[in-house]
Amino acid sequence: MISARGLSMTSTTPVSASSAVSALLNATETAAKTGSNSLATSASTTASTASAGAFASLAGNENEFLTLLTTQLKHQDPSKPADTSDMTSELAQFANVEQSVQTNTNLTRLISLQAEGQLTTDKAMVGQTASVSTNTLPLQNGSASLSFSAVSGEIVGVSVANSAGQVVKDDVVESSSGTNTWKWDGKDNSGNTMPDGAYSVSVKTVDSGGTTSDVAFNVNGTITGVTKGANDIYIKMGGAVVPMADVSTVSSTSAAS
Repeated sequence: MISARGLSMTSTTPVSASSAVSALLNATETAAKTGSNSLATSASTTASTASAGAFASLAGNENEFLTLLTTQLKHQDPSKPADTSDMTSELAQFANVEQSVQTNTNLTRLISLQAEGQLTTDKAMVGQTASVSTNTLPLQNGSASLSFSAVSGEIVGVSVANSAGQVVKDDVVESSSGTNTWKWDGKDNSGNTMPDGAYSVSVKTVDSGGTTSDVAFNVNGTITGVTKGANDIYIKMGGAVVPMADVSTVSSTSAAS
């Protein structure tokens, strides 16, 4: 019998069970605390900022070129005008910069139109269940779940933290072979009911030597909305917002089942 922090489970692991579980929970709690519930929003903001910065730089080059050109014309010696070949080259460079700015603007509009069309199609997924590769766990109607694959007998730890970085739930389970589903009833370690919303989750395992490692997992949730960001489509699962690109599967099966 392995026990730590009030958690217990049966295992055949030959090393100190208490030490292994303590190391496992310390690792999962640290990862959960440092996880970000605004991951999708941050990714959208970063992408949008990068795009805006690139466009601003290109537009800035155009303005700088015009300033240099007019300054050159203003201060040239009338008796020794600038070489016409140089002027032609400079005008050609200006035309290229201006064309690049216009091309970027047109591409942005085209992407926006395509995203609008995709958004209309994706809205049909509202009400369905999504399996998403993210560390944001949606608590909806007092329940949440995630899935991971493991071999039989692995010790797996799960920690959940709220938006303030406080760990509210710890659990240790012994896995079965294949796909495992972990469910949370929305209650914290003290039995208090937590509010629906987005939580940060971490899943790890520990070997016989006490070394912890990450476990790949997907969170499950009911899609409650679809929205368009600056550079991506996002799905809403209650209070959680994640990029459409992170969605692994969508089905009509209830996330709570």
